[in-house]
Amino acid sequence: MKNNCQVEREEMVSSQLEKRGIREARVLEAFRGVPRHEFVPGHLKGRAYADGPLPLDQGQAISQPYMVAIMTQAARLSPGQRVLEIGTGSGYQSAILAEMGMEVYTIERMAVLSKQAKGTLQRLGYHGVRAKVGDGTLGWKDEAPFDAVLVTAAAPELPAPLLDQLELGGRLVIPLEEGPSQVLYVITRRQSDFHRNRGERCTFVPLIGEYGWEKDPRP
Repeated sequence: MKNNCQVEREEMVSSQLEKRGIREARVLEAFRGVPRHEFVPGHLKGRAYADGPLPLDQGQAISQPYMVAIMTQAARLSPGQRVLEIGTGSGYQSAILAEMGMEVYTIERMAVLSKQAKGTLQRLGYHGVRAKVGDGTLGWKDEAPFDAVLVTAAAPELPAPLLDQLELGGRLVIPLEEGPSQVLYVITRRQSDFHRNRGERCTFVPLIGEYGWEKDPRP
């Protein structure tokens, strides 16, 4: 017999993802498998599978399930590929990627969030996720190149280090400011240039760092 959280996950996948065009089977299975309620603050667990973002500590947020899914699907991933996530947050996106069989690297600028996310990921058995605290706009040069880079905060422009750290054919999925809101873009590295594909409008917290809206004020 399924418990209430399993039932809520099934409903989330059906009503929020499949009905909006998420078709990739591995993405849908990952969302069925990862317990989203484990990644939200305790007082919000009853809203874990709601159709919208939820607040985290430090003024951050866990993205709407659909937005996590659309970014994951847009990256066009295959099991075993190396994925860099910019903005660990709660660790939920990292868990989705790990559930899909990816080699996950994730960077969070806020030490308290990184520690909490690592604890949750370890407790749930996602031991292969590599995490560190730092300026995500600089990427993770020592571990590059990556097959995909997912940026979970809105940038004013494309961070050059993240483009440099893409494998040939690799994809950068990133929300960019465009007018009064943001647009999700997929940037693909080609032999001699980058191809830019414009997606849908979205809302994310601002990207902070060397190539973000402002440098992180903390040492």
